[in-house]
This record gives sequence, structure tokens and C-alpha cells, in this order.
Amino acid sequence: MPHRNIVVIGASAGGVETSKELVSYLPPDLAASLFVAMHFPANSVSILPSILNRCGTLPALHPEDGTAIEPGRIYVAPPNYHMELRRRTSVSGDQDASGYIVLDQGPRENGYRPAIDFLFRSAARTYHQRVIGVILSGMLDDGTAGLMQIKARGGVVLVQDPQEALFSGMPNSAIANVKADAVLPIAKLAAHLVEIIHETVPEEVWVANELNNERERERVAQEKSAAEQGERPDSASPFTCPECGGVLWELRDRNLLRFRCHVGHVYSPDSMLSEQANDLERALWSGVRALEERAALARRMANHAHEQKRWISEAHFLERAEETAYHAQQLRQVIAQQTNGKPNKPGDLDDLLEEA
Repeated sequence: MPHRNIVVIGASAGGVETSKELVSYLPPDLAASLFVAMHFPANSVSILPSILNRCGTLPALHPEDGTAIEPGRIYVAPPNYHMELRRRTSVSGDQDASGYIVLDQGPRENGYRPAIDFLFRSAARTYHQRVIGVILSGMLDDGTAGLMQIKARGGVVLVQDPQEALFSGMPNSAIANVKADAVLPIAKLAAHLVEIIHETVPEEVWVANELNNERERERVAQEKSAAEQGERPDSASPFTCPECGGVLWELRDRNLLRFRCHVGHVYSPDSMLSEQANDLERALWSGVRALEERAALARRMANHAHEQKRWISEAHFLERAEETAYHAQQLRQVIAQQTNGKPNKPGDLDDLLEEA
């Protein structure tokens, strides 16, 4: 009988330190394959496999598209690629034991590629009860939806103790939305992981009533088609996708709310708030640029008027430049308050933009 030999690990902020510690506790003869999705900037160069190789006994690597899955290895999703787990299908339609990795550059989820939910979802869909999902340190809530699917298909959910995590957002979200099998500090989590890897599970086809990626895509496509034909016009949310500007549909799975556009970008409420904050900051900085350029132009016009001895015009342009520069400085202060998490008084931003 098969055993729980597929371990998927998700981490974000603070995840490098935490994953190093976790790997250091694992034995060299671990009879399981580990898969790590960690948030990296798209254009970054990840040295996480090298770091894990120095602190543990299991070889770590960035897989290539089509890499065969082997036990006793750690596969780290490379920057700008989702990592998907699949099993080969025979001519008769049966899946054999050999698994492999697909690297996907599809739409970002929760603002990230690689996304933890993407990895977790593919593992649950492919390996069912054999999956152990692990959430480590990180902000916001990527991984929660994926853990729900692992749990729904009979897998095991382990979460790092939020009190120990460098950033507790992801562990707290997982605990709040999924019935975790264990919430432990890293040392005990590693020991528990080694123990349950040897548990056997029945080989069965599991049909669960949860949202998976294909079902979400199909629902969004159906709603989009219905909206185009004038049916169910109120089914879409009032929000637009931060990534592409498309309409977002609200998708509910029990107590979990997600937003998805027809292109495929997916957001949790927390990641939506984060992306909207980034959009707001970009818009405000554009306002600062416009105001400062306007002030610079007014100063240039004042200098030109001075050269022509048009003193009244010079005074007018200098006054406009000073006023516009003041508004730019005020807007900079608004941005500083926003990014420091200090809310402005109601009406401050509206008043400033109206004056500008």
C-alpha cells in the first residue's frame, strides 16, 4: 500500500530561515519527496537549493520542466514558475507510479509565481491521501486554499506554530480556515513529519466537493459567457483585477473567499488588499511626479518672463510654482503615512487632490 510520501511546503517572508531549520532535522534516508514553493521576485536568482544543501542531508535542486520525481529529494520551485505535480497516464487511462514536475508560467495567484496554492492544489489533485501539506512563516494567506484541498482529499495538514514563526500571517490564516492535524514548532514539526511519512493510505479514487483550478476556471468562463449574453449581470464582483484590469468573480468555498479573473489571476481578500495598496501608492507617486513637473514648468516660465521683464507674469508663475511644490510635498507626506500604516484623517487626500 502507498504511504504519505509527497510533502509540499509553502513559505514566504522568513521562509528561508525556517526551511533551513526544518531541513536540518530531516534524515538522509527520508522515504519521501519534498516540494517547496517560496515567494521570489520574478527576475531574481534563487540560491535556496544551495542553502538547503549546506544545512541538510537531502539534495535540493530547481527542477526542469518534465523532471521525474524521486524520493529523498527536495524540489524548489524556480522564480517566475509555478510548480505542478503530475503522474503519467497509460494508454488504458490508468495512472502509474511515476510522477513528474511541470513548470508553468501561467497567471500569478495572490500576486505570486510561484504560488503556494498552485503547488498544493496540484499535489492534492494528483496524489490524494499521500500528500502532507506544510505551511511555514509568511505574510498574508497564500497556501490556505491549497491546504483546504489537501485536507478535502484525505491528506495531512501541518502548520508551524505562529508564536515561533518570524511572520505569522500564513500560519494564522491556515489555522483559522483549515482543521490542521498539528500545529508545532519547527523541531517537533520535523519529527512529526518523519513519523507520519511511514503511514500507509488506501489506494482509492477520491472525489471531493471542493473548488479546484479547473472548476474555478470553468465557473468563471461560464459566468463570463452568461454576462456577455445578458444573463446574471450581477454575478461578477465590483472589483477589477490588479494584474490585468479585468473583471473579478467572487468564488466561495465554505468560509473561504477568493477572487478570480477570466484570464486566471487569483487573489485572496488579503492579497487583494495588498495589491490595491500597491496600486494606490503607484497612483499617488504618479501624482507627485505630475505636481513636481508642473512646479518645474512654472519656474521655467517665471524665468522666461523675467528675461522679458514681464514682472507681473514672473510673480504669477513663481506663486504657482510654490503652491504646486507645496501640494507635491503634502502628497509625499500622505504616501509616507499610507506606507507606514498610519491612516490619514477623513477627507485629507480628497482635499489635497482637489486643491492640486
